[in-house]
Amino acid sequence: MGILKTAARAAVASSVHGRVQRRQQQRWAHQDATAAAQPVVHAPAPVVAAAPVAPAPAPTAGTIDDQLARLAQLGQLRDTGILTDAEFEAKKAQILAL
Repeated sequence: MGILKTAARAAVASSVHGRVQRRQQQRWAHQDATAAAQPVVHAPAPVVAAAPVAPAPAPTAGTIDDQLARLAQLGQLRDTGILTDAEFEAKKAQILAL
């Protein structure tokens, strides 16, 4: 009697697993078809004008922290796509030259 119960549970579990798997595959196929049907629209990159930088005094502990903060901020702007790599490198060179 115990073997029959185990076989019945295994059959039910296999049936449920199969239904869940088919449903997931159908959902994923629908998502793929929907994504393929929608055109990809890329927004044009914003133009960022370089602001003139005034020369700063010799670096001290306070200005080194400021430089690190400005470099971190520039990195975030580059990572979000606001600055291009060339703009990032130009600004980084200006900050490090101070």
